[in-house]
Amino acid sequence: MAAGELVSLAPDVILAVNPYSARFVADRTREIPVVFLLSIDPVAEGLVASVSRPGGNVTGFTQSDYSLGGKWPQLLKEMAPSVTALLVIVGGDASWSSWSAAYLRSIEQAAQTLNISVTAIEIHNQSEIEQKIIALGKPNLGLIFPPNSFTSDHRPEIIELVTRLRLPSIYFARFFVLDGGLMSYGIDQPHLFRQAGSYVDRILRGTKPADLPAQFPTKFELVINIKTAKKLGLNVPDALLARADEVIE
Repeated sequence: MAAGELVSLAPDVILAVNPYSARFVADRTREIPVVFLLSIDPVAEGLVASVSRPGGNVTGFTQSDYSLGGKWPQLLKEMAPSVTALLVIVGGDASWSSWSAAYLRSIEQAAQTLNISVTAIEIHNQSEIEQKIIALGKPNLGLIFPPNSFTSDHRPEIIELVTRLRLPSIYFARFFVLDGGLMSYGIDQPHLFRQAGSYVDRILRGTKPADLPAQFPTKFELVINIKTAKKLGLNVPDALLARADEVIE
């Protein structure tokens, strides 16, 4: 209903902050330019015909770079050298899709070079996380949280749990670390919004969305929470601190 009302106002361009809102708007207009943000797979989501040639009135920026999966085990092992097993947390059946599997493949490849085992679990509610971690029963465990709406929505409870269990964890986004998570490595979302602003500007100046390729992230950030590291009994290596884009104390 809101998407239809927005389209009826006939704005010069619409900025859709997630792929769901972009899809709602795109279904209701083929004329008004739409710039999306934080898509996972814009082709699979039906937003564009192809990444390089969107082909319609919709273009934008994705949050997907599956090579990130290879960075997470490396960074977590550097932070916590005792880690010998990784648990990848995926929330809900709907989230276990092709893009989640792509992240997992990248994680497994990197973990293999570090002689670290990898187990992936789906969770559907908060209580399942602790139950499945305990059921796994692996020592020297580290956790990885790829992009996922469930874990994002429940991050305060998740961070409290993994801190209480003294499990070193790495997350896909900075906001987890701001809320007390140990560390994150992921896309620089403010930079992504600035890029979207440049597309809006170009569209307002006459460029058609069909001529603006959808883009993948180009800027990433490493964020470390020193206070949480101390709670977990970890000494953050100087080399890791030197590479961090932000250190929270």
